Amino acid sequence: MASIILKRSMLMKSTVESLRIAASSAASRHYASVSAGTDLVSAAPDVSLQKARTWDEGVSSKFSTTPLKDIFKDKKVVIFGLPGAYTGVCSVQHVPGYKKNVDKFKAKGIDSVICVAVNDPYTLNAWAEKLEAKDAIEFYGDFDGSFHKSLDLEVDLSAALLGPRSHRWSAYVVDGKVKAINIENAPSEVKVSGADAILDQI
Repeated sequence: MASIILKRSMLMKSTVESLRIAASSAASRHYASVSAGTDLVSAAPDVSLQKARTWDEGVSSKFSTTPLKDIFKDKKVVIFGLPGAYTGVCSVQHVPGYKKNVDKFKAKGIDSVICVAVNDPYTLNAWAEKLEAKDAIEFYGDFDGSFHKSLDLEVDLSAALLGPRSHRWSAYVVDGKVKAINIENAPSEVKVSGADAILDQI
């Protein structure tokens, strides 16, 4: 039993280290494409996201997508991005922090708390259900990464066998315009993009 626990601990450390190595090449990059004042709809024209759903729901909706203007127009939104469904830090820290604080966001007038990741909407749906977070948080897929590419929030996590993914980040958005944005130095960290940090910025 002790050897199994030790192996799991070593695997977790290896995964975190892989994420840090993968992000090191992006550490010196500039995030000029998105900052306070950026209009997300204008910055990512013609980009749509895919609301989390089952495969059958996807078929019945004819694989519909949701334009950014429908997500942000006339709304106060907290949105956070993460590397991917079922990954360690995302599952254990990032999403649970927002789920736990959703009532505090609503008390501050937030209309929607949204999680977005470079995943298909079916994987995201199953993950959201596993985390029991679907009632508190809206989950959207960015299946081809076009949303994150448009905002210069894409990172190559091939070292962790994830390929092109999203940086870990959060933003407070009013009527499509970014009021505050936080981007982690490494996708293995939740230092500035967690729920507590963005709550203080609203």
